[in-house]
Amino acid sequence: MDDKHQARTADMGLAQLAGAIAEPARARMLCSLLDGHARTATELAALAEVGASTASAHLSRLRDDGLLSMLAQGKHRYYRLASMEVGQALEALLVVAGVAATPFTSTTPDRLRHARTCYDHMAGTVAVALHDQLHTQGWLLDDGGEYRLSEAGAAGMAALGIDVPQLQRQRRRFACACLDWSERRAHLGGALGAALLQLALRQRWAERELDSRALRLTPAGEQRLLAAFRGA
Repeated sequence: MDDKHQARTADMGLAQLAGAIAEPARARMLCSLLDGHARTATELAALAEVGASTASAHLSRLRDDGLLSMLAQGKHRYYRLASMEVGQALEALLVVAGVAATPFTSTTPDRLRHARTCYDHMAGTVAVALHDQLHTQGWLLDDGGEYRLSEAGAAGMAALGIDVPQLQRQRRRFACACLDWSERRAHLGGALGAALLQLALRQRWAERELDSRALRLTPAGEQRLLAAFRGA
């Protein structure tokens, strides 16, 4: 491929992306996702002030152009920015435009938003923080959509009394991202996520509330929970 052809290809690609962003409704959808929280098509349609069919067409265009990714969880479909690079490019354009992104506001009651169960694992702001901490310190690694433990992570889990080989033999996913419906970011699901919840209950870092999915964590219990999984 000669230099002129490469330049034309680059120009066309840039023009296509610029066209996707230039449409006001699509731009509002993209900007609303800059906070890192996923949103449904219904929510994005409301934010963009368009109907459901129009929103569907816009979302398809943004996905086809590589700006959005879609995550299916149960009967819901959530959309988020396709990559960190997409977010950085949008933020740079917002700086030039002199405007701010739309903040995310959760409508979930505080006690459920902070900590609760999601099937057999932990959800809420505490669970999202733990998920992010395990990634940041290198215990939890993303292996093409499935999670695995690093050597340090496996050793750390074993030190806490979690039988990792036994979890890996179960007929279910070992560890995976589960989209948190209040935070719209990932917490840890799968057999490992379930084991962490049971450990938190045994250690009394968390307690179940009667007749509710809410978990009660005192400030000290939350601190101990996060400290237990903090790398040396």
